[in-house]
Amino acid sequence: MRRFSALTDPVIAPIKQRLDDFRQQRRVQAGSLIISAFGDAIVPRGGRIWLGSLIRLLEPLELNERLIRTSVFRLAKEEWLRTETVGRRADYVLTQSGRQRFEEASRHIYASHAPVWDRRWRLILVVKEIDPKERDRLRKALFWQGFGVLPGDCFVHPSADLTAAFDALVAEGLGSLLDCLMPLLAADSLSGLSANDADLVRRAWNLQELAESYSAFVATYLPILAELRSERQTEVDDADAFLLRLLLIHDYRRLLLRDPELPEVLLPADWPGQKARLLCKDLYRRLLPGAERHLDATLTLADGSSPVRLPSSVERFPQDDPLLAPAL
Repeated sequence: MRRFSALTDPVIAPIKQRLDDFRQQRRVQAGSLIISAFGDAIVPRGGRIWLGSLIRLLEPLELNERLIRTSVFRLAKEEWLRTETVGRRADYVLTQSGRQRFEEASRHIYASHAPVWDRRWRLILVVKEIDPKERDRLRKALFWQGFGVLPGDCFVHPSADLTAAFDALVAEGLGSLLDCLMPLLAADSLSGLSANDADLVRRAWNLQELAESYSAFVATYLPILAELRSERQTEVDDADAFLLRLLLIHDYRRLLLRDPELPEVLLPADWPGQKARLLCKDLYRRLLPGAERHLDATLTLADGSSPVRLPSSVERFPQDDPLLAPAL
């Protein structure tokens, strides 16, 4: 099989287009991209990296050294990362809370299927007065955990782990608000005269906006997958395989963070979320070998050694899906 360069060969022009589109963005949320890189590439290799190696890894996306350094320092201030000095250099290492956040997010990002619903709603009620600015921070933080909002200061989710949700609020610097919040589990009402699940969904989430975002994701990455599935048997350059895999997971992670992962029965017909999930799974697996070779050759620790992928690292998009719980 002949290997092509994603930067020069017209056969894989969709890959070049996606990388170029990212490079041409006027504003890049580098901290969010670094989080995606840690979760996807660095955590499976021990969760630590020398800053110089991280800069080298991300420079091909035209993130300059100053931006990366500033973003990493901010992540350390927000207690995602900490430093460990090794001689005259230092590794950046995930904090315990950062690792917990990654592990919870990974269960959803790399799952092949949406979670099975136990027909119980998770609610978070605001039961005390909260400063308006803090209330807005709370709303945004829970939005990025997939919670919908109902009138009367009630946040709702079909399957969230409420303990993990509160831990995430602490990690976001909102721990002082926990005594203002009451977590509850609510089952379906037995009264046929009451509002139903579909009524709740319509009030709590803007599914049209989320569906449009999923459709845009599919439109971006489907041409790439089509090329890799074609009879030409195109293989992507190792470096570009990593860069594309990173952007794929970064884009998908940001979608999934605000997706409540509603059960199919409560979703509109032709919901694009599952199509996006299956596309991400297929494309990720095709990019995996080349991306891992690139990481083998590129990642470095402060002591000069190269971190290897840990045997205990969780399989991405496994056949034995962690979100497919037994039926209750």
